[in-house]
Amino acid sequence: MPDRITSSAFAQLPGLDDWRIVLGHIDAHFRAGSFEGATALAARIAAAAEAVQHHPDIDIRYPDRVHVLLTTHASGGLTELDADLARTISALATEAGAGSEPQRAQGLEVAIDALDIPGVLPFWRAVLGYVDDGPDAVSDPLRIGPSFWFQQMDEPRLERNRIHIDVTVGEDEAEARIAAALDAGGTMLSDRAARAFWVLADIEGNEVCVCTWQDRD
Repeated sequence: MPDRITSSAFAQLPGLDDWRIVLGHIDAHFRAGSFEGATALAARIAAAAEAVQHHPDIDIRYPDRVHVLLTTHASGGLTELDADLARTISALATEAGAGSEPQRAQGLEVAIDALDIPGVLPFWRAVLGYVDDGPDAVSDPLRIGPSFWFQQMDEPRLERNRIHIDVTVGEDEAEARIAAALDAGGTMLSDRAARAFWVLADIEGNEVCVCTWQDRD
């Protein structure tokens, strides 16, 4: 297993101008000039990753974007493997004439203040379909949605929350997701708009709507 490198040390490594460190991984964005060019570049990246048995997350978006995330999952952070593959990917992008947009790097997390973190976390794990990511966070096992983490509060917040989370799922998943959330300690606040959405809350009143496309036409 390769040794982890701190973010400070990783930032000093040469040949990584296309990459930025974000939430424990490195992040690069390339513009390939066309959707076909983006898919071709992604295929070359996949082949290079397979050759070294170190695999990034690759996201292709219209019109010509290729977004690449790298981390060493076995080590729980950044390693020399990430640096080596990142340099290879940058070289492939240059050969393909793809421009780099390092300023596009961004990570998104949702923080929920809580008095009882062990009490609220199972609700959010269930309603989101996430998995545990340490003692105070849950994350998307597909690494698509933002992570949710829970910040310890010292005293209750009495005013109503001014934001809530919408979780949109397939119509055949909604009832199971709601049942899991209720089993994990949640409360149904309203089902008046079902099947368009149901409003639930965790034990501290943080709200979430489970939504589908149904009954919206």
